[in-house]
Amino acid sequence: MLQLYAPRPGKAESGSVKSTTIAPTHPLADGRTSAAPLVRALRGDRPGRTPVWFMRQAGRSLPEYRQVRQGTDMLEACLRPELASEITLQPVRRHGVDAAVFFSDIVVPLKLAGVGVDIAPGVGPVMDQPYRTADDVAGLVSRTLDPAALDPIREAVALTVAELGPTPLLGFGGAPFTLAAYLVEGRPSRDHLAARTLMHADPETWDALVTWTADLTGAFLRAQVEAGASAVQLFDSWAGSLSLADYTSRVAPASTRALGHVADTGVPGIHFGTGTEHLLPAMRSVLVSAGITDHAVGVDYRTPLDEAAALLPGVPLQGNIDPALLGAPWDVLEAHVRDVVARGRKANGHVVNLGHGVPPDTDPTVLTRVVELVHSL
Repeated sequence: MLQLYAPRPGKAESGSVKSTTIAPTHPLADGRTSAAPLVRALRGDRPGRTPVWFMRQAGRSLPEYRQVRQGTDMLEACLRPELASEITLQPVRRHGVDAAVFFSDIVVPLKLAGVGVDIAPGVGPVMDQPYRTADDVAGLVSRTLDPAALDPIREAVALTVAELGPTPLLGFGGAPFTLAAYLVEGRPSRDHLAARTLMHADPETWDALVTWTADLTGAFLRAQVEAGASAVQLFDSWAGSLSLADYTSRVAPASTRALGHVADTGVPGIHFGTGTEHLLPAMRSVLVSAGITDHAVGVDYRTPLDEAAALLPGVPLQGNIDPALLGAPWDVLEAHVRDVVARGRKANGHVVNLGHGVPPDTDPTVLTRVVELVHSL
């Protein structure tokens, strides 16, 4: 069973005091990013300007990205430190966003652990096989991740942080359920029926699988934080397909385990999923149970932020511009952004973002205008 780091039990209540294990040269420790608007918002503060960044801001919408990625497949680009760093920095230079998000993919830890996985253009992550039986999963979880395999991640983060100065780098990882769903289905799925079936048909095998994916993601997050990431986001892209009962009993403990790998570092955390309005309080509980004292819950475009704030009193929120409106006339998009910011004032801290990722055909100048608008409000 993979175990690069044994998670320490987290504090039961938000706001509790705990020491941190980041190095004195870490951007949060030496002061470079400790007062950044993003970090302050994640700690429940209201900085002078509302911070904004975009999920998938580093990628296909930028011509400079397409130029440097030419001839290099996705996973190869993620594991070439200088290239990954350059791609991470591109949207910060272009848009003036308040955070860089590390350029990688949630399946990178799977690849580093020896799983056959590829990013198929127009499809997404495709596994070498579906892992659906007890024997399949037993063979999978017997694989170990050599700590040295994460060296390209550490190097890319260090290169990026050296260039960012006071702008924080956000590390990220895939939530255990989302990774497990890819493994069981073998490829993207609309309803994750095979994964949900395994969850109930063979709970012991399911628990072994999500424990393994939790430790993979936890090691991936920790490598990013130790190399200089000032916050982390756990993506649970497919959690919206679950009932609240299934989420709390079969998924939340693994997500808590994943985030527990970085709890002792003291970095803020964000938990995001799509279609998860019915899960938002439970997702926040994962952050608390993991010991992530400073945190926000990401809200997708379906749930207005004032309604999310009512579900999560006193909790900072992230979101939730509808990506579809990035292609609308500017007056329509501007009104929507103003509405999102206004609704976000109901929360105890707000990081403006999309309610999902940047569509690949987005005009980059529109994103720059959104950043300027948010900063002007």
